[in-house]
Amino acid sequence: MAHSGGDKLTAMNVERIIECIREGDHKGVKAELQQFNREYAQCFFYDLEEKERRKRQELEEFRKNKVREYVSDSDSDYDDESGNPDALLRQALATILIRFLQTQPQGRVLKVCLRSLRILSRDKKILGPLITDRALLTLAKLGGISNAPIPGEDLDNDVDPYSDVIIAISEDKSSHPDYDDDDSGGDEDGSGAVTSELPSDANYASNWRSERKASTFSNMSLGAPRRRSSVFKALTPGKRDSRGSVGGEEEEEEKKGGKDDEEVNRKEVMKIFCNIVYNSAWAQERASELSLLCGLTEKLNKEFETASSPCGQFYELRFMFLLTALRPELRAQLKQEGGVSLLTTVLEQCLSVQWKEQYEVVLDPTAPPTSVEDSQKAQEALKILFNITHSTHTQKPEEGDASLYRHLAAVLRHCLMVCCEEEEASDELKGHAANMLSALPLSCLDVLVSVSVGPNSQQMNGVNMDCVHNLLMYMERKLEQGEKVKERLTPVLNLLTECSRAHRETRCYLRQQILPPLRDARTRPEEGSTIRNRLVRLMTHLDTELKHCAADLLFVLCKENVRRFVKYTGYGNAAGLLATRGLLGGQRSQARSSGTQYSSDSDSDTEEYQQIKNRVNPVTGQVEEEQPDPMEGMTEEEKEEEAHRLMRLFNRLSKDNVIQPMGLNKEGQLVPLSALRDFSMEEKDSEEENDDLEDVE
Repeated sequence: MAHSGGDKLTAMNVERIIECIREGDHKGVKAELQQFNREYAQCFFYDLEEKERRKRQELEEFRKNKVREYVSDSDSDYDDESGNPDALLRQALATILIRFLQTQPQGRVLKVCLRSLRILSRDKKILGPLITDRALLTLAKLGGISNAPIPGEDLDNDVDPYSDVIIAISEDKSSHPDYDDDDSGGDEDGSGAVTSELPSDANYASNWRSERKASTFSNMSLGAPRRRSSVFKALTPGKRDSRGSVGGEEEEEEKKGGKDDEEVNRKEVMKIFCNIVYNSAWAQERASELSLLCGLTEKLNKEFETASSPCGQFYELRFMFLLTALRPELRAQLKQEGGVSLLTTVLEQCLSVQWKEQYEVVLDPTAPPTSVEDSQKAQEALKILFNITHSTHTQKPEEGDASLYRHLAAVLRHCLMVCCEEEEASDELKGHAANMLSALPLSCLDVLVSVSVGPNSQQMNGVNMDCVHNLLMYMERKLEQGEKVKERLTPVLNLLTECSRAHRETRCYLRQQILPPLRDARTRPEEGSTIRNRLVRLMTHLDTELKHCAADLLFVLCKENVRRFVKYTGYGNAAGLLATRGLLGGQRSQARSSGTQYSSDSDSDTEEYQQIKNRVNPVTGQVEEEQPDPMEGMTEEEKEEEAHRLMRLFNRLSKDNVIQPMGLNKEGQLVPLSALRDFSMEEKDSEEENDDLEDVE
């Protein structure tokens, strides 16, 4: 949300904080920062009115000129920061707090200082002081992920380290004489706002543009110009962080004190790192160069050795996810340094995994559901695992890797089977597990169905289908909800398709559930609420990838038999996949030549379907009422004249390029009739030449 009303951060506040630091008055520093934290705890720093005004202005320019002349790649919501004194004051406060941290404050003043920095780190316009190597290493040391020496700052020992900030603030006040430096009363806490540790509307293509010299203070704090890294990547906007603190959480932590303070401080540092890396490409690059990922990995390993689970572990995993999502070289590094094994251990700890066999986890129906906190940590671990293993799907793993991936697949099966305290958390966990399974080598997924069959198990020919059943139920829920269809359905559709190709019992079970024998064809295949109806509707979805995924699954369940596929979906719905594969002419699929083995193609129709089979329209897949013959009562001459008239109309449309008559070539692909005609003439000439050669002989 945007900040509005209440007390504003003023030059006087900043100067008071500096004065308290100079005098060693930590209570005064704490009081000032607590006031700032209460005011801005649930706020993000962007001006909605200014943003809307600029959007309207750009729209008017576009309507006027019909061209977008310039699109800014700035991190900021504003091209000119000099007109925003509030942003400059927040930047000054960030500079002061980073320098104050280097004096190693302790106790509650440190805690309050870190909370202020976490709030400031949400603002992309003031990140300059927070993304220097000195600032990053200072925070990393407080977070327990780096012991690297902190580089010195270019400040004269005889000069007050805060004098340049005072000078910059004074110059900014002189350039804005109408700036209100008085506290405006009221202490609003932003009640009713949604709190998030990460900005919800951030333009994630972040890059601190230090070449803009907005003011004396900006020049002082930003340093040398920085270029965008060639490997920079941006995250797409997502939902707000549901773990944000609301209400009195901070007050409760204040009361605890004692030995928990260190863990609470490290948690705050991880939140700051998440915000900084989320918003700045330069911070991403420096975090990679400063080996912060190595420090994170070592910290997690130590926590598992001591069997401890600190309160900030979720944000450690979130920080690791951001680094691996945004820096490709860090994915390879984490994988090479045993990241798969480490994160599998994270999953086992979060889900309280106990092993029955080598690749079988004990599933206790009486166990309490997984807590929301543990499920969220498991989700972060799954996202990191996907980042570092997504390229292994098409590779043949070595023996050691295959064992590691099978072990992981067994844990992922457990993710699909367990329940969480909240239904949404259960679905999120299952979705990430399905996404992760689709990234693993297919040869390692046999553990999903190799577990023993229980008394209440779903089965097919004696093979345990519980995992497949849960995937199917998850897919059905996502089909019913209809939200974020592509993101949630594409991985599970691909996974079920590949498993059906590779495993006969899985295909038989899914066909039994999705494509039961047809008994009624009075409605179209896409009409209704069954899984088949919903999947057929997806076959004509606007998103090409999604419709192909849905069609592929149904095609595989039909053993890639064109006649059976058309029977269950209708030729109109099936045409897209058939055209892509060159099967519009009804040819047999070439799947078997690629290694897929299916049993006999025999498909006995039910008695009910046999009775209506001849009345089913193959295009719609529906029994339709008989229509009167449009040529009834016409003489042969009238019929011939009508045919000629239609041909003339088609020829006119073809010549005007309104339509293009198409036909099927020998490969079953649609091609223009003119090309078919030319090909036929070439074949005829070739046959005549062969005949002439035979005559000569």
